[in-house]
Amino acid sequence: MDLFRTPQVVLFTRDIDRAVAFYGALGFDEAFRTPTAGTPIHVDLVLDGYRLGLATETSTRDDHGLDPVTDGQRAAVILWTDDVPAGYERLIELGATPVKSPEPWLDRLLIAWVEDPDGHLVQVVQATS
Repeated sequence: MDLFRTPQVVLFTRDIDRAVAFYGALGFDEAFRTPTAGTPIHVDLVLDGYRLGLATETSTRDDHGLDPVTDGQRAAVILWTDDVPAGYERLIELGATPVKSPEPWLDRLLIAWVEDPDGHLVQVVQATS
């Protein structure tokens, strides 16, 4: 029996409604929300079997006594695609900040970088060979 299962990443946010809308527009579906009415303090989203959690900065401090970092490039969400230029442009249309436009990497990938509305890095990547 394995001790651990179902890994997930949780990103801290100052504006959970904005973050949920951003990732929802990328195709993530909501799988969990608490509380169920009003502004949530935590929302889980799923895309292609991968679960991404969003938690409010204040709830993480108040409920768990932690000191979450909500500024800077502290995590990256990686999104695979068959069209990096189109994915990069779509992210920017949805409010992401451009970081690096599409460029080849390792002679077999095409990648681009943006920051989501909370400053988390998002990398769009496709195999080229």
